[in-house]
Amino acid sequence: MERQFRINWSAIVEEAKQRRKSQKLTQQRLGDLAGVSTPTISHFEGGERDIQLSTVTNILGVLGMLDERVLVFNDSHAHYDPMRMVALFKGQDGDKTIPCAISGEALDDHFGGDNKDKLKVFKANRERIEHEARRKYLADLVESDGSVLIKTMDL
Repeated sequence: MERQFRINWSAIVEEAKQRRKSQKLTQQRLGDLAGVSTPTISHFEGGERDIQLSTVTNILGVLGMLDERVLVFNDSHAHYDPMRMVALFKGQDGDKTIPCAISGEALDDHFGGDNKDKLKVFKANRERIEHEARRKYLADLVESDGSVLIKTMDL
């Protein structure tokens, strides 16, 4: 599945300039902190697009504009809770454990789980399900307790 991503470059540059100013950083100081030259900061703030991505991420990182969250699934343990009708699994974001679940209905509707062992269906489709959990987590589409619940309408 091919997706198009759009970047609003002028909005990123403008936000970066505003953050630099609100943090009372000169272009020179921002350059020092980001490990780039003052002329590079000036070119970036002028909207120049021919700048290395690593340079841009260094600048945005210093300004607190990067989302550094990562959700990984190192724990292979999962189980199906028949009372709640969900398959439960866990992700990790650094030291933080993120509880994740997919509804039995989603397993039925999107993974052929009708009349099958839901845990086996989950395990057979784990990679795709984890991908969806990661997408929801990074988009801040989490439950009030910070957990991720994948429902049939999410897929």
